[in-house]
Amino acid sequence: MIKFIKSIIYDIDTVFDRDPAARNRIEVLLLYPHIKAIISHRIAHKLYSKKLFFFARLVSNFNRFITGIEIHPGAKIGKGLFIDHGMGVVIGETAEVGDHVTLFHGVTLGGTGNEKGKRHPTVGENAYIGASAKILGNIYIAPNTKVGANAVVLKDTRPNSTVVGIPAVEVKQNNVIQIQEYVI
Repeated sequence: MIKFIKSIIYDIDTVFDRDPAARNRIEVLLLYPHIKAIISHRIAHKLYSKKLFFFARLVSNFNRFITGIEIHPGAKIGKGLFIDHGMGVVIGETAEVGDHVTLFHGVTLGGTGNEKGKRHPTVGENAYIGASAKILGNIYIAPNTKVGANAVVLKDTRPNSTVVGIPAVEVKQNNVIQIQEYVI
């Protein structure tokens, strides 16, 4: 229980690094939907890992109703996840989200069909995924990747890159803009 509380405090404290509107811990705990979603997910994930699938999904569905954020109980979520505004975020069953990832509203970490096994993305540390971006399939979003708003990512990214568009293409690598890849 102490570990659980410490992890929640850690997640609350990381908000202050990424949201200038955050004022204090109580406000973040009570008024930021992603904190409620993370707490619910940790409970649901624990139930899921004990093969209590019905109760895990019950907690998950209640969380979706309250916060507008849907995280499947099977998803693996790292520490320091920040979901800004939250509404409409969907994280699939086999998705894995690394530490200190930022997601904006409307992001989907989803599958592409009826595949079996690992069918959702893995997102590396410190990734930043813009509003309404869709990351689809068993792909890898490398650490420090920035995904532009409304992008549809269908293939792996490289570390420290920026991807935009439908389908997403890399336009920046290690702070160097690739003009030939950028379509205006």
